[in-house]
Amino acid sequence: MSKRFVILGGGESGVGAALLAKQQGYDVFLTEGSSLKDHYRNELRKAGIDYEEGRHDEARVLQADEVMKSPGIPEKNELVKKIRTRGIDIISEVELAYRFKGASRIVAVTGSNGKTTTTALTYHICKTAGMDCALVGNIGDSFAKQVAEDPRSLYVVEISSFQLDDIKTFRPDIAILTNITEDHLDRYDYQFGNYIRSKFRITMNQQSNDHFIYCADDEVTMKYLNQFNIQSNQLPISMKRELPNGAFIKDGDMYIRTGQDFTNMSVFDFALKGKHNQYNTMAACVAATTLDIRKEKIREAVQDFQSLEHRMEHVATIRGVEFINDSKATNVNSTWYALESMTKPTILILGGVDKGNDYSLIAELVKEKVKAIICLGTDNRKIHEAFGKDINPLVNTGSALDAVHAAFHFSEKGDVVLLSPACASFDLFKNYEDRGNQFKQAVKEL
Repeated sequence: MSKRFVILGGGESGVGAALLAKQQGYDVFLTEGSSLKDHYRNELRKAGIDYEEGRHDEARVLQADEVMKSPGIPEKNELVKKIRTRGIDIISEVELAYRFKGASRIVAVTGSNGKTTTTALTYHICKTAGMDCALVGNIGDSFAKQVAEDPRSLYVVEISSFQLDDIKTFRPDIAILTNITEDHLDRYDYQFGNYIRSKFRITMNQQSNDHFIYCADDEVTMKYLNQFNIQSNQLPISMKRELPNGAFIKDGDMYIRTGQDFTNMSVFDFALKGKHNQYNTMAACVAATTLDIRKEKIREAVQDFQSLEHRMEHVATIRGVEFINDSKATNVNSTWYALESMTKPTILILGGVDKGNDYSLIAELVKEKVKAIICLGTDNRKIHEAFGKDINPLVNTGSALDAVHAAFHFSEKGDVVLLSPACASFDLFKNYEDRGNQFKQAVKEL
């Protein structure tokens, strides 16, 4: 009898998992508490997959042999608690994809900040080198769907801590941990240690011929590194000291050593600017070197990489005021990196759904660089408490349009308006992309 496989959540990862599980002969049922997007509903129908929306048939869910939970559903969800109580295995989509990937290799990237840029750049280098690869996970398509419909010999996967929470056998050939800062604490019982353990799960099944790339300058990573029994070959990156293995930057040059090979290139060749992007670029270059990609190809890819939408994206300069869309900054540390790279007086658009934010982390940078704060959220009390004494004007707005107009009003020639919210977007927007797009639209209409 085929395995009864239930999928909770009908988003990109849920539908992708349903398609792969069906293809592999599982008896699949997908359940979505709200409503499915039309194209997902059509995909499920076309594949003949049983699904429901707007409710959860609890009895049927609890008959499952195994459940795949979408990353957005927290452990404290009542149905998830019942599944756990029954002792039914819960896995994530990346675990399912891993089961059926065959001999393909995996580069997996996680971290609180920089993971999207690092994943995209690693993929760009592999693509430039002519490898048969796909960009999947949080960025790009569902990993499971790619395995089902268009398998490749290398997958570059961006993975969140939520997906790592539900892996069992998932084992990347190359794992990258960009950094660890306080994020998503609402999902980890406000215990930073729980979140840290989630991130290190990326190395859990690695063996001695796999590689683990991490930032030796990241205090949290270094403090916890030795608490985990990491079997893989460690390749740290640093800007502060020379390292025998991995990569470091010294006097404007990046040096990479993985085994016998030694490569170097000037950081002035990097398309991505800013200190945080030098870390992202180093991590991607170490991964590429480990995949035996020639250094000419790495250099070429690093020079012509286009930065990502909603990540420090230049939108327009209007009457001498530059507008930057950093909507993907959904935590305080992302906003810290954005502010750190600002060289002009800044009007900061901040706010949204607070995930347990500690704004004191950016207090110094705000004092130094920010001349006005525009709040964009339904509840801005914490922002007023954190910055009300130091920043005036500090105003509330309820839409991207109002925020852009207010920011423009307080700006003068030579200023920059930075949307870097430090919060999730679900109070006023569908997601961070929607927030970024509405911001861009409002700027274009000025």
